[in-house]
Amino acid sequence: MVDALLSASRVFVGLAARSLGDAGEEVTLAQYRTLVVLASLGPQTVASLADALAVTPPTATRMCDRLVAKGLVRRRHERTDRRVVRITLAPAGRRLVDEVTVRRRAELASLLAGMPGSTMTALVDALGSFSAAAGAVPDQDWSAGWEL
Repeated sequence: MVDALLSASRVFVGLAARSLGDAGEEVTLAQYRTLVVLASLGPQTVASLADALAVTPPTATRMCDRLVAKGLVRRRHERTDRRVVRITLAPAGRRLVDEVTVRRRAELASLLAGMPGSTMTALVDALGSFSAAAGAVPDQDWSAGWEL
């Protein structure tokens, strides 16, 4: 099982790299992952973003500095407590996540087209269970209604 997942993860990393490379932005996979976390969880403090990314707060701060410089995220002070700063997706960051997601969906659909239906049903069930165990947020729940 572990070997099968490692093999599949290599396929997914390659697909992610190709999808991101086609976007025309100078964004690393780690930076893109930060954008995806913000898209899925909504605005975050640096500490909560660091926790979600499993990195240290200084690493998350440097990542945010780079993404702010690229115009992909923004820092916003809380209205009720100006000491609290939240990191939010900028419109350009949201567009990038959406564009890369469209590319990934298209490539995945192409790969799945060659699989028999019974295999796809089992794959959907297995990957759904795997994603739930990992605590993944479903696509349809990504930042619906949040002010970006």
